[in-house]
Amino acid sequence: MAELKNNVRAFVKIASVSVVMFGFGYLLVPLYDVFCEITGLNGKTGRVSEAEVAAGYQPDLQRKVTVQFVANNSVDMPWAFAPVRAAMQVHPGKLYAASYIAENHTGRRMIGQAVPSVSPIKASRYFNKTECFCFDQQPLEAGETKEMPLRFIVDPRLPEKIETLTLAYTLFDVTQQAVAN
Repeated sequence: MAELKNNVRAFVKIASVSVVMFGFGYLLVPLYDVFCEITGLNGKTGRVSEAEVAAGYQPDLQRKVTVQFVANNSVDMPWAFAPVRAAMQVHPGKLYAASYIAENHTGRRMIGQAVPSVSPIKASRYFNKTECFCFDQQPLEAGETKEMPLRFIVDPRLPEKIETLTLAYTLFDVTQQAVAN
């Protein structure tokens, strides 16, 4: 009888640990997103409205920062994906527009999702987008080409030692996930 009690206790402990581990794993992604948003780690950029920009920033016309644009495809994404311009000089505090081009060279409709990152990582909290194709999934019909807009502002509080920012997007095929939802 004592051995049965010990086995039941051991089972309850193992089951409890399993439930806690599953719960932690389930919450890890949202916790990570919150952590990155707060700290600016992982190169995630901020999102602001144009009204916030107009009200909150005074352009620094004495300073120029180079913003480089990079495009990458995930391994399973067959689209052509590239920035229209490779780089531009910007004044912190001023709103700018850029765009990327995506071309679906396949014979089927696909849906893409771009994930941004900014480097150096410290600069990510000073790079804010008011409009971005990365906010939404991008469906493209077979053979379709699409110019995708980006509007951004570099916060004038960007540290002086940072003279160049790189905004990189990785494009993923999310067709299966989008169709499933």
